[in-house]
Amino acid sequence: MTLLQTIGFRGQAEQREKAPFRLSPRMVSWLQVGPLAVVLIALFALPTVLFLVVSFFDYDRVGIYPAFMLDNYQDLLTTPSTLRVYISSLKFGLIVWSITLFLGFNIAYFLVFHVRRPMVRTVLFLLCAIPFWTSGIIRTIAWIPFLGRNGAFNQALMALHLTDKPLEFLLFSDFSVIITYVHLFTLLMIGPIANSWAKIDPALLEAARDSGASRWQTMYLVVIPLAKTGIALGSILVFTQVMGDYFVVRQMSGGQSASIVSMLSTEIQAMQYPPASANAMVLVLFVAIMVACMMRVVDVRKELVK
Repeated sequence: MTLLQTIGFRGQAEQREKAPFRLSPRMVSWLQVGPLAVVLIALFALPTVLFLVVSFFDYDRVGIYPAFMLDNYQDLLTTPSTLRVYISSLKFGLIVWSITLFLGFNIAYFLVFHVRRPMVRTVLFLLCAIPFWTSGIIRTIAWIPFLGRNGAFNQALMALHLTDKPLEFLLFSDFSVIITYVHLFTLLMIGPIANSWAKIDPALLEAARDSGASRWQTMYLVVIPLAKTGIALGSILVFTQVMGDYFVVRQMSGGQSASIVSMLSTEIQAMQYPPASANAMVLVLFVAIMVACMMRVVDVRKELVK
């Protein structure tokens, strides 16, 4: 062994001795995910387990009693009024999802592929996001004077002689509920789709056109498949928001429609905690199944890693 090699080995040994204590990559990963895991366990997992346990309890007007009984689930799944509420919430979810997907798809397509200047694109996207700078409650209530019998929209229609009397279905109806949901949640569809398309190399579209593909073929074979991750994420965001909301339904339907969460709120106010817990568990399971179906169509985790 030469003198230089000996000196080199001694230098490396000294560096190892002086080097600070280093954690293994596995330990670093656990430390990074640890705070989020603690928050999720404390604020989601434990309350969910508590709801699950209480959902099997017995109750009366005096209090609740530990037991293991399926009566709460049986009453929930066999009561016609409860089934109508679930069907109504599902109806709102599917209609709002369809409208926001159509609007979000076209708006995102315009922003990404037709607006060439990044600065203009950013300004237009901010204009779409401006409504989110105010409370959702305020944005919901703002529709009441606009859609009311003597509201701005009815007054404009009568001023243009398009109708002789105010339209009654605009407010306190399913129509007003859907309009409000679309206004609140369309941006949740625009953002993920636009983000997916922003990663597309424009050369792909040029190659499709050079290969003789028509505009619709390019859309169907290139653009839509590349946006499937954004569509899936936007769909999950919109659907879960609609299923978990009750303020819009209560405020904009005038009490004529109900949602699952509003029914749950009524049970809590009546201190019927076991039925409310059963209702919450069924809602969580119902939404989880719908999200799982969407995830089966698109493996979001795999797409996000790319």
